Amino acid sequence: MSPRAAWRLERLGFTETYDYVGSKMDWIGDGLPFEGTLAEQPRLSTLADPDVPTCGIDETVGAARSRLGQWDLTLVVAGPQRVVLGLVRAEAFGLEDTRPIVEVMQEGPSTYRPHVTAEEMSKNLKNRPVPYVVVTTLSGRLLGMAKADAIHAAARANGG
Repeated sequence: MSPRAAWRLERLGFTETYDYVGSKMDWIGDGLPFEGTLAEQPRLSTLADPDVPTCGIDETVGAARSRLGQWDLTLVVAGPQRVVLGLVRAEAFGLEDTRPIVEVMQEGPSTYRPHVTAEEMSKNLKNRPVPYVVVTTLSGRLLGMAKADAIHAAARANGG
């Protein structure tokens, strides 16, 4: 139906019309805004901190360590889209500085979509406790990491 709607809007004089070919879940899964009765629930998209340390696959442990800040891990990303390839945990940062990241990274970490509610994620974390979750779009583009404490607090504040 969207091609017809876009065509009709163009005929009515609208100059910027788009034919979105993905589904509603694709849209929400990419962290794009949406409306509805459940739109105001806290979601991973709003809880994810985008300022997490990242490094490239060709970097060294020493280079990645220099960007850790308050975090005890770094995400290995590729390209300007920051597609998540892996993560490097704290234990690896005790290794020699010249060691390649590719040798110490955990490939394909679990990731979650931005549309997941704090309540859903909080329940999930009770069964599989971790200190954080990695939030990506459907295409694997990094949006950030959400800390478990913030997820549980948002769920409680929303009645979950």
